[in-house]
Amino acid sequence: MDRAFRILCQSETRRLLTLLGLTAVLVLVVQYAELPYGKMLFLIPSIHKISNSQIETSLGYSEIEGNNNRSNASSLNAFEAMASSPAPLSSALAPETKNFTANDVISPVNNIDFTSLKIEPPSFAPQFVISMTSTTALGSETEPRNPVISVPSNATSVKSDATKRGYSSKSRKDNPTTGKTSKKRPSKVVSISEMNLMLEQSHASFRTVNPRETSGVDQQIEQARLEIENAPIIEKDSRFNSPIYRNASIFKRSYELMEKMLKVYIYQDGDKPIFHEYLLDGIYASEGWFMKQMEANKQFVTQDPGKAHLFYIPFSSRLLQLTLYVKNSHRRSNLIEYMRNYVDKIAAKHPFWNRTNGADHFVVACHDWAPAETRGRMLNCIRALCNADIEVGFKIGKDVSLPETYVISAQNPVKNIGGNPPSQRPILAFFAGGLHGYLRPILLNYWENKEADMQISRPLPHVRGNVNYLQLMKSSKYCICARGHEVNSPRVVEAILNECVPVILSDNFVPPFFEVLNWEAFAVIVTEKDIPNLRNILLSISEESYLEMYKRVKQVQEHFLWHGEPVKYDLFHMILHSIWYNRLFQTRH
Repeated sequence: MDRAFRILCQSETRRLLTLLGLTAVLVLVVQYAELPYGKMLFLIPSIHKISNSQIETSLGYSEIEGNNNRSNASSLNAFEAMASSPAPLSSALAPETKNFTANDVISPVNNIDFTSLKIEPPSFAPQFVISMTSTTALGSETEPRNPVISVPSNATSVKSDATKRGYSSKSRKDNPTTGKTSKKRPSKVVSISEMNLMLEQSHASFRTVNPRETSGVDQQIEQARLEIENAPIIEKDSRFNSPIYRNASIFKRSYELMEKMLKVYIYQDGDKPIFHEYLLDGIYASEGWFMKQMEANKQFVTQDPGKAHLFYIPFSSRLLQLTLYVKNSHRRSNLIEYMRNYVDKIAAKHPFWNRTNGADHFVVACHDWAPAETRGRMLNCIRALCNADIEVGFKIGKDVSLPETYVISAQNPVKNIGGNPPSQRPILAFFAGGLHGYLRPILLNYWENKEADMQISRPLPHVRGNVNYLQLMKSSKYCICARGHEVNSPRVVEAILNECVPVILSDNFVPPFFEVLNWEAFAVIVTEKDIPNLRNILLSISEESYLEMYKRVKQVQEHFLWHGEPVKYDLFHMILHSIWYNRLFQTRH
């Protein structure tokens, strides 16, 4: 009897231990599936900082990076480098899809210490978030919500420098935005003339709700708008006597009033690295440079919110993606949820948002997913976005088209600008890049190896310093700026910096600083359906007209330059001006 009892006890003990073991395995599997991969750091005894090369390989830079993949055929594969250099948390950071230019490279993130990231909800979010579906603000798609991840304020600072990178010809067919092959064409094409009309109607209607209580700031805005609308005609001014501006008199007066009046309050809320941190190189550098120079500015920044005309939310859409996106999940709902909770927090903590329902707030974000991350309540903000796509909610006259600037050197962002004179530009049109999205395969199908003066190709072999790519751009009359997975491309700014007339081939893309610049004066805008006629369209432009556009490209170039310290009319000031200008036409008393 005793022997039988002992055997029974042992059997039950083994069953209990087996059950406990299976339960533990199940818990780990559930955590792995439900939480952003790489966030279960409490299970890892120690994690050291990730080096540049480790992050570069762990992010899968041989894949597509957003809309502007700079992947080129070369002898170095990022995965080969990864095999010889194991990277901890290799999937804690993950890329989306993008289609670069100038030999398609991407900026790594330097020395991010993720040991401080913890699985805990922000103080302003519920402690438990139940998985659910919700209808998005930009369409009928539904996305399950992920748990909200808090990024503590003591997370390591992230500041990247451009480094030498490997290249790979491998690309990924799936678009993480949808998890499907990106072949969707716009449901409706808005022409440039229609965009011009939309801008006029927007600034004439003042759609945004009035503040609940008027203040001295509101009166200043009203006065500034009246002065701009009645700006004196410019008669003699070499800088402004150019058709590159929609209305040079209005732009000049608006810029002067911005310098004289504008005050911006910057929220101190928000944990690093998603807030108050920035990357200064790569294709998303615009948001980083603006944040750096805005937070360091003494002319426009005020510590008194009562004097502020604008309120800046200093978040990095790129670092939000690097920090919270779950690799290969094809889900960004946790990023959207994180920003939604942030707005709920500042709206509950401060009175500024509720005064205008966020209409006097703004964000500057260059990542492709920024339109989705700024859904819901943030749609009322002024959104400066690189992905300026009318079909995904970009509002002409309210939002600002942010130039996507590919910065190779954070120490010298204006390196290698300029190009050959017109007489030394034998190439009619140039394009080289990966076949991302539905459009580029069509472009290459019609024009790759078809005409000697049409240099249209896949990514060029990597040469140190991108000499081949840059020299071809500097030796071409027209540079094709073809959309990839999204409408935007850094080729638009690259063309201007290399004094090559941009040919924008991207339906529904709102060109940068659309409220100020007259793009038809210095660029060629071709609808996607006209790809078969591309060469004839360019040849139909007379030599005299081309020379005029070339001259205007050189004139507009100053508006697309980053400087270590901001310079009048440079990219920093132009971004701020467009935000200021659109703000003036949002509220009528």
